[in-house]
Amino acid sequence: MKKIAAINDLSGIGRCSLSVAIPIISALKVQCCPFPTAILSSQTGYPEFTFLDLVKEMPKYSNVWKNLNISFDCIYSGFLGSENQIEIVYEFIKKNPDSFIVIDPVMGDNGKMYPIFTEKMRNKIKTLVKISNLATPNLTEACYLTDRDYTRTYFSREELVEIAKDISDLGPDKVVITGIIEENNILNLGYDKLNNEVFFNSTEYNNYSYSGTGDIFTSILCGLLVNNNDLKFAITTASNFIHKSINYTVNFKTDRNDGVMFEQFLHDLTCL
Repeated sequence: MKKIAAINDLSGIGRCSLSVAIPIISALKVQCCPFPTAILSSQTGYPEFTFLDLVKEMPKYSNVWKNLNISFDCIYSGFLGSENQIEIVYEFIKKNPDSFIVIDPVMGDNGKMYPIFTEKMRNKIKTLVKISNLATPNLTEACYLTDRDYTRTYFSREELVEIAKDISDLGPDKVVITGIIEENNILNLGYDKLNNEVFFNSTEYNNYSYSGTGDIFTSILCGLLVNNNDLKFAITTASNFIHKSINYTVNFKTDRNDGVMFEQFLHDLTCL
């Protein structure tokens, strides 16, 4: 069975990060090996939460895996909350040169950078993108990575393709730019340098936003790509899964911090 090392935080309440990566990747018949960066009682969108930073444990955690001669088909890194965490992940990747590296460079959204991220931290995340095989930024993060004005929220499709190609020139052969709003649709752009392929996936945008959908999206990509599916199929499958999950969840008027009720549709993934 193939293995994915999923590096992210773990929230007890709120469907995001490792709370979605573990079941999603498992449903795709891949062993998910969680590498937790922090443990939270509830994700940070809630008015109250506890936070246990595991940065001191992370090097020991990594070293035990190395001592046990554990290898990974894929390493998937999501939100990283400090310079030290980013540096530890960088070293972990370097110790696993045969792994397929997926970096979701979580730094901001909707034309704004998250306050926690200093310029130095953002540059360190950029170094992770340079050693990745696949990067999955949203539009704001894609602009930052390519030294464009990240406060812009609209680009033509031609400009978006140029942004994706510029990110690929940093290092990754595959780039997906997520969450692009175009009129009443939400787009995901895929670029595969090795196959010289560019494509857009479009689903209806219903103006609802939930925490954790980016984590679900990238987790599906990881599982499908590790199982030798192509990038276009992976993006289409992930987009449709999230669209279906959002349309179901809106009927219950839940807190956006709870995330989407993806559990109702895991059977769609186990059939792949």
